[in-house]
Amino acid sequence: MKNILRSSIFAFLLIALGSCENDIEAVATPQSGAKLLTPATGTELVLLQSKEDEIATTLVWDYSDFGIETAATYTVEIAKAGTDFAAPIAAGTTTNRFLSWSVKELNGVLSANGFKPFVQSSIDIRIVAQLGTAANALKQYSNVITLKVTVYTSELPQLAIPGNHQEWKPTTAPRIASSAFGKTDYEGYVWLDGGHKIVGPDANGVYDWDKGPDYGDDGSNTGKLIVKGGDLNATTAGYYLVKADTDKLTYSETFTNWGIIGDATPGAWDNSTAMNYDATAKVLKITVDLVGGKEMKIRANNAWDINFGDDGADGKLEAGGANIKVAASGNYTIVLDFNKPREYKYSITKN
Repeated sequence: MKNILRSSIFAFLLIALGSCENDIEAVATPQSGAKLLTPATGTELVLLQSKEDEIATTLVWDYSDFGIETAATYTVEIAKAGTDFAAPIAAGTTTNRFLSWSVKELNGVLSANGFKPFVQSSIDIRIVAQLGTAANALKQYSNVITLKVTVYTSELPQLAIPGNHQEWKPTTAPRIASSAFGKTDYEGYVWLDGGHKIVGPDANGVYDWDKGPDYGDDGSNTGKLIVKGGDLNATTAGYYLVKADTDKLTYSETFTNWGIIGDATPGAWDNSTAMNYDATAKVLKITVDLVGGKEMKIRANNAWDINFGDDGADGKLEAGGANIKVAASGNYTIVLDFNKPREYKYSITKN
């Protein structure tokens, strides 16, 4: 009986010791952080919209060592160079030891976090390895590499047109846009009614009377702009083609009455059928009978100086574009939308 008891106690101790040994082995402790291997620090990346589906770069690192054989989660962090990651940007998470960014992905992350387009910026990158998901999870940090990156934007630079037509609020005012980034030839179609001015954004993209440049007439009423100039004035309420050049300091405003024309329309190719302004939706509209198998265009002032067609049959308007085909005869509602400058669109819906 004593031998049986001794054997039982001995077996129990062996199990207990084994359990303790396993517990000790299962405790994770920071050993060494991941090491970023590629790309090399100082690498320059110029991101191009024409290559947005291509790989911008691939990060590769050694595994982090927590002292146990278990998979860690790796998060790539980006920060403005030299800030010691005071405001880190999470830019991807994986359990692998590599991560690729497409040009579009990297450009999107950096653009959304204030990196200016077409200007080279330096960014710091590190890998954060984490074991566990609780508040007391173990974390390790890799070495830091610095890359030089130039991002792009597809957004055209814009100016706001605040005035009597919208209670003089630059933040909510309609916009005009330049033809490309770095260009100063702004234009757009804006519904105006009385006095108004032109306001540019500040360095942070805020449209405000006290922060951005405020352009007005130089007092001669001859199409010349000056900063803090007088009010511009639309004597007749309506849609205007507004043009402004902030380099040449010039502007022009052309009143426009819009209509449809073509052998699909009531006026054929001889006269425009007028569209009406919907003040609530801020679009031009018309409900009209159209003839199927025929064509139409959209133009201003019952003349061909300003006219739009659709080159791609995609609802987007191009100046002087192709005739718009009407498939079937019937009653239609046509909507002309000028709200996004230089990206004008229309719709034709059969009723």
